[in-house]
Amino acid sequence: MTTPRSGDPEIDRMLAQLAEQTELLEEVGRGLEAARGHGEAADGLVRVEVLPSGGLAAVRIAPRAMRLGSEELAEAIMEAARQAEEDVTGQTLAVTQRLLAEPEGR
Repeated sequence: MTTPRSGDPEIDRMLAQLAEQTELLEEVGRGLEAARGHGEAADGLVRVEVLPSGGLAAVRIAPRAMRLGSEELAEAIMEAARQAEEDVTGQTLAVTQRLLAEPEGR
């Protein structure tokens, strides 16, 4: 992205800094939109995918998981969801850490 020039060195420096910050925010936004947490339980028979908001994106239950019984299946779903939440939390933390990093040259 080309930063416009004002002719004033201080304003030009501030415009360049603003352009860098805007680009970083856009990258972080794209990273957050792409983040998906994945978890599985019961030897892979139950798989869960969650969004950064914590909402479910997908739940996959293999036909063989139906043999587990209701309590064991429920526990497997909860375990897979917990793993997926941890996964997406780690991803979003890694993406947003870039906002907290010191800019180069400071």
